[in-house]
Amino acid sequence: MDIPKIPIGHFIELFINFLVDHFSFATKAFSVVMEAGLEFLEHAMMAVPPLVFIVIAAALVWFLSKKRSLGIFTLVGLALILNLGLWNATISTIALVLISTLIAILIGVPLGILAAMNKTTNRIVMPILDVMQTMPAFVYLIPAIPFFGLGKVAAIFSTVIFAMPPSIRLTCLGIRQVPTELVECAEAFGSTRWQRLIKLELPLATNTILAGVNQTVMLSLSMVVIAAMIGAKGLGGEVWKAIQRLQMGNGFEAGIGIVIVAMILDRVLQQIGKRNN
Repeated sequence: MDIPKIPIGHFIELFINFLVDHFSFATKAFSVVMEAGLEFLEHAMMAVPPLVFIVIAAALVWFLSKKRSLGIFTLVGLALILNLGLWNATISTIALVLISTLIAILIGVPLGILAAMNKTTNRIVMPILDVMQTMPAFVYLIPAIPFFGLGKVAAIFSTVIFAMPPSIRLTCLGIRQVPTELVECAEAFGSTRWQRLIKLELPLATNTILAGVNQTVMLSLSMVVIAAMIGAKGLGGEVWKAIQRLQMGNGFEAGIGIVIVAMILDRVLQQIGKRNN
């Protein structure tokens, strides 16, 4: 006996078509603003001569991390990227990661705070995060195309959805891990809920929140590479191009560029977290 197939895919397709038909004006407006912001950031970074950019980046990393070895690694790593002829692609990738991470954090951290403060929100948000974190990354490319078309804005949309869960989950976790004795002490002194959040819970949860930000940055970088399949370009685009043309050497060179950028961002955020601790 054949059991009729449940048309889940059909209903999802109808839902996406409904959103595209009735809310395309919003996605188009978002796309225009986002493209303008991305182009401005890319042009601003491109306007700086590469060698000057590398020296400034190394000095900034040294200042933020307080580690000379990390500053030297940044100097050598970015110089290697420039030598490999991947400078423009790297700047494009960094711009995409910065904007995607910024949007993910601006949405994720307040949502994490809300989930920590409100049980109903927590019960709604956590199962959605489970789905978001277990869904294959390539699936997020599917709804991005009808909403924004092929290109960098679609890449940013899919990257934000993919990278946002750690910032929500770890912000919520950090606030909930604040010792009960301290919370009761603050209440005993007559603190309001807002004062308790700003002066006690957020400062104590900063390390956990920074860990979530770190994971969001790393996931943004990995998703930007995958999003090259829908026109994100950058270093991911170089890898995708090398795969299509079977240019193994070029693919590995672009991969090395991605690793250098990822290590710089990861180590800097780790050092900031340790120093804060």
